[in-house]
Amino acid sequence: MNKPASLNFIRQELANLSSKQLQELCLKLARYKKDNKELLAYLLFEADDELAFINRVKDEIKKQFTEINTSQVFFIRKSIRKILRNVNKYVRYAGNKRIEAELLIFFCSCLNESGIDFRSVPSLQNLYQNQLLKIKKTVASLHEDLQYDYRTEIDRLL
Repeated sequence: MNKPASLNFIRQELANLSSKQLQELCLKLARYKKDNKELLAYLLFEADDELAFINRVKDEIKKQFTEINTSQVFFIRKSIRKILRNVNKYVRYAGNKRIEAELLIFFCSCLNESGIDFRSVPSLQNLYQNQLLKIKKTVASLHEDLQYDYRTEIDRLL
C-alpha cells in the first residue's frame, strides 16, 4: 500500500490549482465521507459565529441525553460514549481550547444532571474523571480570566 502524500506536498499542489478545481476537490471530499461534509459545513457556515456553534452543539448534547435508553447499563454506557464521541468531533472541528472547555464542561454537567448513577459503574466513573482531567488541562492553557471562570464551573462538577 502506498503512503499518502505529505501535507506539505499536498499544500504545494493545491497552490497550483484554479479555484474551480479546488471547489471540485472540496465537493468530492464532502461526498466521500460524512465527517468531511460536516467539517466543511462548519468551516463555511459556523466558524465565524462561535457562540451560535456552541449553543447548537449544547442543544444537540441535551437532546442526546434525553434519548438515552436507561433500561440497561450496557445501553447507558454505549449512549454516553456516543455522545462524548460527538462532542470530541465538534471540538476537533473548532480547534479552539475555549470551545473545548465549554463543551466538555457542558457534557459533564449534563451527565451529572441526567439522573444516571454513573458513579456506581466503574467504566462511566473513569470516563467522567478522564473528562475532568482533560478539562483541567485545557483550562490551564487559557487566559487567566477565563481560567478563573472555568475553575468555578469545574469545582461545581467535582
